[in-house]
Amino acid sequence: MNTRTYARYKVRANIVKALAHPARLLMVDELARGEPRCVCELTKLVGADISTVSRHLAMLKNAGIVEDEKHGTQVYYRLCICCVPEFIQCIEAVLQRSAKKQQRLLISSPKKG
Repeated sequence: MNTRTYARYKVRANIVKALAHPARLLMVDELARGEPRCVCELTKLVGADISTVSRHLAMLKNAGIVEDEKHGTQVYYRLCICCVPEFIQCIEAVLQRSAKKQQRLLISSPKKG
């Protein structure tokens, strides 16, 4: 793989890494509903302190997944990439397929005893 190709995949991996945390996925799901949310609302949703939520949001923002807008003293975030919810639905499909496969394996395995 050449340097340019590697750099492109590295950037892609960084975007996926930005989503790779339960709190960030929860916030993305909430923002996918369409309404901008302030940090205080997202803090309550996640159940973490404001500095932790702000770091999560900064990571999502740096990856280009969310953008912010200041209204007075409040900062509101919104999802700026409409395909992220579809990506999360794809992950759910993989989970369901894996669960069905595991279930089939458990049912078909011989019982010991």
